[in-house]
Amino acid sequence: MTDVTRTNVTITVDGHSLEAQPGELLIEVAERAGSYIPRFCYHPRMEPVGVCRMCLVEVDGPRGATLQPACYLKVTDGMNVTTGSDKVKKAQDGVLEFLLANHPLDCPVCDKGGECPLQDQTLAHGSGETRFVEEKRHFVKPIAIGELVLLDRERCIQCSRCTRFASEVAGEAQIAFAGRGDLIEVAPSPTQPFDSIFSGNTVQICPVGALTAKPYRFSARPWDLEQVESTCTTCAVGCRVAVQSSGNRLTRVLGVDSEPVNHGWLCDKGRFTLDSIDGDCDSRDVLSAATRITEPMVRIEGELTPVSWGVALGEAARLLHEAGGADAIGAIGGASLTNEGAFAWERFLRGAIGSENLDAQFGDGLDPVLLQSLPLASIDDAANAPVVLTMTGDLREELPVLFLRLRESFAHHHHTLIELASAPSALRSLASHVLAVRPGETSVIAQALVGATLPVGTLVSESELDAARAALGDGSGVVIVAGRANAAEDQRLVDHAIATLARGLPRAKFLVALRRSNVRGALDMGLAPRLRPGRGFDAASAGRDTHAQLVAMADGTQRTTVVLGGCVIGNVVDVALAARALTAANVIAVTGHGGATLAFADVVLPASVQHERTGTVTNLEGRVTAVAPKISAPGSAWPDVAIAAELALEWGEDLGLGSVELAAQVLEETTGYAALSVLQDQAYDGVVMGMNVTPVARHAMDPMAFPGIRSTKTVGLGDSTGTTTLLDATSGAVTLGATVADVVIAPVDVPLADAYALRLVLARRLYDRGIAMQGSPDVAALVPETTLTVHPRDLDHLGLASGAKVKVRAAATDFEISVLTDETVLRGTCVAPLGTLVDGVNLVASMVDFSSPVTQLRLETP
Repeated sequence: MTDVTRTNVTITVDGHSLEAQPGELLIEVAERAGSYIPRFCYHPRMEPVGVCRMCLVEVDGPRGATLQPACYLKVTDGMNVTTGSDKVKKAQDGVLEFLLANHPLDCPVCDKGGECPLQDQTLAHGSGETRFVEEKRHFVKPIAIGELVLLDRERCIQCSRCTRFASEVAGEAQIAFAGRGDLIEVAPSPTQPFDSIFSGNTVQICPVGALTAKPYRFSARPWDLEQVESTCTTCAVGCRVAVQSSGNRLTRVLGVDSEPVNHGWLCDKGRFTLDSIDGDCDSRDVLSAATRITEPMVRIEGELTPVSWGVALGEAARLLHEAGGADAIGAIGGASLTNEGAFAWERFLRGAIGSENLDAQFGDGLDPVLLQSLPLASIDDAANAPVVLTMTGDLREELPVLFLRLRESFAHHHHTLIELASAPSALRSLASHVLAVRPGETSVIAQALVGATLPVGTLVSESELDAARAALGDGSGVVIVAGRANAAEDQRLVDHAIATLARGLPRAKFLVALRRSNVRGALDMGLAPRLRPGRGFDAASAGRDTHAQLVAMADGTQRTTVVLGGCVIGNVVDVALAARALTAANVIAVTGHGGATLAFADVVLPASVQHERTGTVTNLEGRVTAVAPKISAPGSAWPDVAIAAELALEWGEDLGLGSVELAAQVLEETTGYAALSVLQDQAYDGVVMGMNVTPVARHAMDPMAFPGIRSTKTVGLGDSTGTTTLLDATSGAVTLGATVADVVIAPVDVPLADAYALRLVLARRLYDRGIAMQGSPDVAALVPETTLTVHPRDLDHLGLASGAKVKVRAAATDFEISVLTDETVLRGTCVAPLGTLVDGVNLVASMVDFSSPVTQLRLETP
């Protein structure tokens, strides 16, 4: 082998010869070879800086052996390294002595005590005593640098992990070092607090107790905590997490460094909304999302009254029998269930009852057959793709950790981003090409991207379009991140755009950016019209989606509806229609929390929720991972599998699903879909269904990079063929999967633009008034005020400044709202956040024109 063709270099570490990849950091190579080098500033998910000097080692050079930082030094061929010489030990001892010169000895009251890298490395590499007798420095402590993070400046060792995460990973340089010498400290921006939605990550990676989280502060000691590894189901990314509890109460969630998914990062909503799971079990206010439902209830004389499970199931079965046939029965929801739970409900509702009216998407998703027909990309595919096209909402708000993965691709690896922009986006500044897409134009711009003539009147220029076409080519190496950017725009316009790109770019892959936690798993289990468990497809069948079900409920066609987890009123956009529908029909609510929907419920069946149940979930890329119970469900709440199985018995059918484990076994045997039955402590992070993705062994987690996770139980899934077979013989001709040719999208006539109006973009926000936020007091205050955001020029003609009140003329009625300006909002459009107003029902009912594929609003001076 010549030097030109060599791919590896050979180095010597402590007398042992080993091979490494050119460009690898010495600290990583040495650790792989079994030589642990202490460190503070180094973090495997961030760029090295070499500021703490704890990782000094001896490296032979032309002038002899010199001390060099292992975290910053890249290996070269022939390098000779010594990690344990007297010179190295003296240097490390000196670093620790200086760090402890001003560090307070308050370990017994420090949240980091017992899981502190400074404690551990002082014990392992320090001298055991200090020569300093001077008074230590003192600061007022703690100080709040954000709504969720407190800073103890006396404990800070200036490793810069937190500031680097904020700037490098999150792209929000809201904290930085201030001061000089021994007065240097971490400080927030003078103009805004540290309000990043990723702020909790800085607390987790802090190697000392300088940064602490308000929700966890002083709540438990590390040695009192019990832990399991599970999957976060706050959104559809499926981040791997370590869930910790004390005394059957959840205390905190920590990010696990999962290579294919989250790299150890979490958003603050997934990290700090544990109070909503513990909930208020004593409250009788069933309309509050903060209330946990702990016992079955039946409406008696107009009031929901606690009853036994037998009575509740009997009443639910009666309502189903009296509905008048399978077509008079339907189910809405299911994206919050486990795969096993969704499978059990599908078996009951479609297999036993015969209803085709199932929909897990609450009407704000995409065509389920289209989703199952697309060639799928993994998160890694998107993060490594040379070209990514996004036609979705702001990923930072909808799928935060996916945003971090993609941001790394564009900011550090300089991959090409083409953004079909309908509203402001956190990735906008990194985009190579930005195509402005106003509501109603999504489909025509997609057609233009694959060769059609660009219509007159759009905001896209021919030069911008040509540049984007050139980057896309025939789709080779392209990943399209597709979602629902605008809840006020007709879904069919987005469906048509996605189908157009799938046909026009046959080599492109798709990453479907739907935000609901297990929506992919629910669809894979058949909780949608024409779909079957295991990604099966029945072309001959038909059923009603959420909107059609609500219409049928309102007109009396669908007399009984089962609501599977979640609140219909809090999830659908057309709340007025939902209220009429729920009033007219019999409603069986299967839920773990209260909510506005329970005002219409006739039967309420309490279900276990996140971190209380066993099973699997499927994330947006199709990766099946395990969820594990950490605490017991309160009261007499049951798993969804048990509820579906027992209700089936009351109906008169035996599903043969006596437990979650049995349901998983049946799912695996009948569909080939990976499930809990094949989960046996595998050392990788799940299996991606429908892709040839080889499971990769998880690397050992660095306890200094992610302190607090003492030992991670690596829960993964075995390999699966993905073979799908017919589940029940009554379901018709089921194929192994849908194709784009199976997708039928009705044409949509978009009205001409009103020159005096602005087209509405109704966007989702991470912090909304959903169950997770309402039930968690520490984060509930972070829900922003509902405002209308417009381009400054669209407000100039009114003579109003940003922050003023405007009068809005909408199709339903007129209303007033505060208006803000943002130059990244497209001209001729306005953006409103969905689900952030206390009286959100009236706002949406007033704002959205449900009779039109797009909503146009006129702004006037109040």
